[in-house]
Amino acid sequence: MKHYLVTGGAGFIGANFVKYLLKKHEDIQLIVLDDLTYAGNLGTIKEELKDARFVFIKGNIVDHQVVAKIFEKYPIDYVVNFAAESHVDRSIENPQLFLQTNILGTQNLLDIAKKYWTTGKDENGYPVYRKSVKYLQVSTDEVYGSLGETGYFTEKTPLDPRSPYSASKTGADLIVSAYSETYNLPVNITRCSNNYGPYHFPEKLIPLIIKNILEGEKLPVYGDGSNVRDWLYVEDHCKAIDLVILNGKIGEVYNIGGHNEKKNIDIVKLTIATIRRLMEENPDYKKTLKKKGNDISWINNDLITFVKDRLGHDHRYAIDPAKITNELGWYPETKFEDGIVKTIRWYLENQHWIEEVTSGEYQRYYEQMYGNR
Repeated sequence: MKHYLVTGGAGFIGANFVKYLLKKHEDIQLIVLDDLTYAGNLGTIKEELKDARFVFIKGNIVDHQVVAKIFEKYPIDYVVNFAAESHVDRSIENPQLFLQTNILGTQNLLDIAKKYWTTGKDENGYPVYRKSVKYLQVSTDEVYGSLGETGYFTEKTPLDPRSPYSASKTGADLIVSAYSETYNLPVNITRCSNNYGPYHFPEKLIPLIIKNILEGEKLPVYGDGSNVRDWLYVEDHCKAIDLVILNGKIGEVYNIGGHNEKKNIDIVKLTIATIRRLMEENPDYKKTLKKKGNDISWINNDLITFVKDRLGHDHRYAIDPAKITNELGWYPETKFEDGIVKTIRWYLENQHWIEEVTSGEYQRYYEQMYGNR
């Protein structure tokens, strides 16, 4: 039986990864560590909590005692670190929090894994580790900075972060690489493009647009909406991470991209049109509207409102996933046009989840950031 420590497993990508692993692998045990900040929610993993193969522990990856106790109690084989402060706007407001969690938390996980996996030393004094253990750092394409109109990020692209968030993720990646070089710790780093899909916290673009439409609110778009992102369906990302854990070459970085480049404004317009079409095809979906009535003609591009651009807003991200395709046989299976429909259907059919996670702190933050625009 393999034992996984999945940090941040009650968040968006982490929870989807947990669900994927439990469906795919039978002889495993998952220990999920999550501090349940605003973006982590037990409601996201409520079914998994009933699974005998699943253990949940509330705690912060920065807390040495909490992490060490997990390694003392369970024979951890794989650490998969999703835990991170992840919203760029929040990092601009409070950079220190991002440095603490994303850099020091990563270093804490690495240090404890090194300690509990070490079985001795070789003739040169380097640690020798238990067989078949690995630390995987889930990173982001934002560590590469911003692209021009052409070209793609590869694993050899120089790191050039532009925001406190991406700088903190870059620092974490460098610490992981340092533990690999200095201590021969078995590690991998994955860097993904923008994820979308079920359970995405609604401060990010696609779920925010869906939420605002259902509430009859304006749709805030930074600048002129021309910023370009490469979109990756979250289940495709989970499949890639699973492959890297099991088959990735020790010490390597793997870029994971969706081959789905879209301008932000085009994403917003497509989401508007798709919601309206789905409601026309299935009138039951209209029940999710806070603005009652059968008339949905107001769901149109007039809802878009352009707001002051984000400080240091990167213009374009695009990933070349050739390495993971050639070495591990992974490729993005979900076309964006299909994935966006699956995503919107999920949100329309899971409004109870939206209401649960958008109460309290998130609501106050949203009002502070966007007001009633």
